[in-house]
Amino acid sequence: MARDETNGADRIGGVSVVVPVFNSEESLPQLVERLAAVLPGVAERFELILVNDGSRDASWRVICDHASRLPWVRGINLMRNYGQHNAVLCGVRAAQHDITITMDDDLQHPPEEIPILLAKLSEEFDVVYGRPRKEQHGLLRDLSSILTKIALRVAMGVEVAQSVSAFRAFRTGLRRAFEGYRHPQVSLDVLLSWATTRFTEVRVGHDCRATGKSQYTFRMLATHAFNMITGYSTAPLQFASLLGFLMAVFGFLVLVWVVGRALFQGILVPGFAFLASIIAIFSGAQLFTLGIIGEYLTRLHQRALERPTYVVVEEVGALSEEQEGSHL
Repeated sequence: MARDETNGADRIGGVSVVVPVFNSEESLPQLVERLAAVLPGVAERFELILVNDGSRDASWRVICDHASRLPWVRGINLMRNYGQHNAVLCGVRAAQHDITITMDDDLQHPPEEIPILLAKLSEEFDVVYGRPRKEQHGLLRDLSSILTKIALRVAMGVEVAQSVSAFRAFRTGLRRAFEGYRHPQVSLDVLLSWATTRFTEVRVGHDCRATGKSQYTFRMLATHAFNMITGYSTAPLQFASLLGFLMAVFGFLVLVWVVGRALFQGILVPGFAFLASIIAIFSGAQLFTLGIIGEYLTRLHQRALERPTYVVVEEVGALSEEQEGSHL
């Protein structure tokens, strides 16, 4: 770790900042400007990788403009919109430095908080999440975020899953654990948990969106949570097995009750309503279990199709050996 003579702060060797971009032509110039003020103070070498995830506005033109003027800015243009996690994974695989930082393009993650993440990462951790001191979302978005974090906790199996955030810093070498991953459904946090258990969090600022509105709806986040649980965990199958076992126990107890009343009290349980209720309960449990099994079969089918996680159309900007040590 080197020492910055201008402010006395410790600087790390190299940092790659990965930002997925979707319809953010208005916020990108300010994001680049703020990163330009922060990165020289925290790293000897740095780069910004902007991954255009099928934007419908002029985001790619803005990215190309910055990449042509600033040697530390790189742009990757995807063929279509693949989703935030897919775009982030693309940028992570392109990162050239030892530490990777991911953040959103809407300025809700203040670049000025990056030193806090890096300071915590130096304490023998592999992944650090920037947990907002105060969320700047609406009620439905907050509820969907809670649902997503519960799903992540099930899929990751680590306590810090409840604190996951798109604003994260981690050691780039962790990507070796999932370098062969090829599937359209991506959760970077789960993939990182394949490589390490040394996760932690740190409180950071969280600003309101500078422009536009969030592209995530409650339905999208709920679907993402469900995909994470079924895509990276066997918990639903275990729940289905438990449900089947409980239904079997319930059925056995009902049988004992019916036979007992008939033998010892001479009372026969009235037929139609009782049988209809029991059949409805067991049929519902069976259909529920079959539905879970069907979800897993669907994912096996999708994997067999070998759909790409993302497809890169064009790249702009690159760091040469001479440029790697250059600042602004």
